[in-house]
Amino acid sequence: MSDKLLDQLNEAQREAAACVEGPMMIIAGAGSGKTRTLTYRIAHLIELGVDPFNILALTFTNKAAEEMKDRIVSLVGNSAKNLWMGTFHSVFAKVLRADADKLGYIRSFSIYDNDDSKSMIKSIVKQMDLDPKSYSPGYVLSRISMAKSNMIGPEDYANNPEIIQTDVTAKRPEIATIYSMYNKRLRNSMAMDFDDLLFNMNVLLRDFPDVLLKYQNRFHHILVDEYQDTNYSQYLIVKKLAARYENICVVGDDAQSIYAFRGANIQNIFNFKRDYPNMHLFKLEQNYRSTQNIVNAANSIISNNRDQIQKEIWTDNLQGNLLRLIRASDERDEGNKVADSIQNERLANDLEYKDFAILYRTNAQSRSIEEALRKMNIPYRIYQGLSFYGRKEIKDVLAYMKLVVNNHDNESLTRIINYPPRGIGQTTMDKIITAANDNEVSVWTVLENLKDFGLGIMVSTERKIDDFVSMISRFTSSMYSIDAYNLARHVLAASGLQKHLLDDDDPENTNRIENIEELLNAVKEFCDSEDEITPDTNEETSPEFKTLDLFLQQVLLLTSEDKEKDNPNKVSMMTIHAAKGLEFPYVYVVGMEENLFPSIMSLSSRPDLEEERRLFYVAVTRAEKQLTLSYAQTRYQYGQQSYQELSRFVEEIDERYIEMPSQRKRLPEPGQLPRAFFNAGKPKPTTTSQRPAASGKRQSSVQGPTAGNTPAEINRIQVGMNVEHGKFGRGKVMTVEGEGDSRKAIVFFDGVGQKQLLLKFAKLTIVE
Repeated sequence: MSDKLLDQLNEAQREAAACVEGPMMIIAGAGSGKTRTLTYRIAHLIELGVDPFNILALTFTNKAAEEMKDRIVSLVGNSAKNLWMGTFHSVFAKVLRADADKLGYIRSFSIYDNDDSKSMIKSIVKQMDLDPKSYSPGYVLSRISMAKSNMIGPEDYANNPEIIQTDVTAKRPEIATIYSMYNKRLRNSMAMDFDDLLFNMNVLLRDFPDVLLKYQNRFHHILVDEYQDTNYSQYLIVKKLAARYENICVVGDDAQSIYAFRGANIQNIFNFKRDYPNMHLFKLEQNYRSTQNIVNAANSIISNNRDQIQKEIWTDNLQGNLLRLIRASDERDEGNKVADSIQNERLANDLEYKDFAILYRTNAQSRSIEEALRKMNIPYRIYQGLSFYGRKEIKDVLAYMKLVVNNHDNESLTRIINYPPRGIGQTTMDKIITAANDNEVSVWTVLENLKDFGLGIMVSTERKIDDFVSMISRFTSSMYSIDAYNLARHVLAASGLQKHLLDDDDPENTNRIENIEELLNAVKEFCDSEDEITPDTNEETSPEFKTLDLFLQQVLLLTSEDKEKDNPNKVSMMTIHAAKGLEFPYVYVVGMEENLFPSIMSLSSRPDLEEERRLFYVAVTRAEKQLTLSYAQTRYQYGQQSYQELSRFVEEIDERYIEMPSQRKRLPEPGQLPRAFFNAGKPKPTTTSQRPAASGKRQSSVQGPTAGNTPAEINRIQVGMNVEHGKFGRGKVMTVEGEGDSRKAIVFFDGVGQKQLLLKFAKLTIVE
């Protein structure tokens, strides 16, 4: 019967599933049937007589565990329900509850999520009278999480000179004390946070040999899915549990290791052979998901990584279409072209919207795509995330804008009157809201006339309320004398919201700040666009520029709720990280530009750049039938339009597999890159006017005052000229073609290589 069961697998899958003794590693390429192989291997073990109680299978999502267990039950019967199968956290929480008394906990201990942990840390910081900005809960929790993931307890943390020096340098020397108090409060509350579930499992196995032996005898066979995503703590647990029988099977793909920022250690999969020299290695290299062109393109991309387990993914699927490249003038044009492409593809091939997915590197990129889809009435859903305009930080900024436009907007006012904190507490607001309701007036009316309502509010609090009212009133009075973008900038600065996020070192705040900047980019685009919007004000007195109320009018139409909430036939939109494990017939990867993808933060080290390349590999291998890449030649960044360069990752794709008209040259690896690539902070637009003239050379600037070069100056660039670029440095013009705004040049830059530049935006300086 068991042989018949395995007959349903291909030869490589069958060999892996049939190997049931000793350590083994299955390297499973994208779309190669990894889950199927793992499922059949477990079913095969049960059919061979292994008690399901003696099998431990660890996954990274509960959904994956449930689906696998259901499939195994369908193959071998209900006995499979006794499998120990689930996520690391769920399985080891079960173990810890059984032996909680050994660690001084009750069996019904609580498990705290991040919000619970941050609240506790906040109270500790307050009790210690520390600066809440320096010791923000997000930052402190990230340091504690780092320590626990690496099996560093409070005492070890406090006695580690390197760690302490890091905290002292960061001007946060009290984190060790906070960590100690935090752990004591967790224990006093009979609670563990998520990191404790792994930390304490290690402690249980380390300090109680009888418990270790019990579970080593219990788990005759251990299987770990997505092994490339395990951290140090998870690695230690698995190694201890497998030490008796060494029947350990790990499954993964080093080419899809993309979670280093969460603590994943790719070295775990690279070092498996070191840990188990007698291990069996199996490779699943047949891709069942994608066309030959997509598979071959993915192979050509990942071949540029030095650190990898060699494999050659192949497929018997159809050759398929070449990868496509959409070149857009800016992100708005990119959104429109992607939306057009989806609509045309859908109509031409009789497809459904659910056949399409749009992937991006950062959440902030979704805004321009969402707007384009809405304008074309294309239904979509944001996968594992909020719609751009539904994110908290965006709603906070919009609340300020709405209150400026309409002072009597109670919802907006109560949302942000004390955010960021300005000393107007909830007790005070409860009095004000009650007075407004009792007198049937707006909250703003009460705020403007506090003394008339006799609410008994402290003088110091009244002063803070008056300051808030004056700030909003000042912006309201400026609404028709300043354009929407500049007013939005002023509101954001005066509110203190952006500074509040910058001062708080919560790791998530980087994304929140990027999203706010993207919202301001939307306002800037709105102001710069030539779209006609009918104003609510009298046309005779309307300013010639676009005002904040008109922007909100547009945004509120875009963000109205989708009435077809339950309709699954929608385009899927998500970050590439969220897309791992998913697949779609038609995939669009947008924003394929240097410093965006790969991220500018990855360019200073080869391991970081290689992780970015693996992320692109994951994006490419989500596509089944058609993969389309897009990039914008210009993009709004920090309120200014900047020239964008095509991503090196696109240039690395073998030209046989992609429709790409221009000549390409691969960029060098990080060690060869010029210093300009390694800016530690956020990239600021650079102009040649900020660069000092080279000694002994007379320079002739040909840049225009704003967007780039004027038509007359563009025509001055000729073959053979020596030029200088603000980013790439000195170079020589090799070819020139086109006229006017379409005039392009290929320039060879020292230390960088050949670049094709659109002269309208290149801002070149002639070195005579």
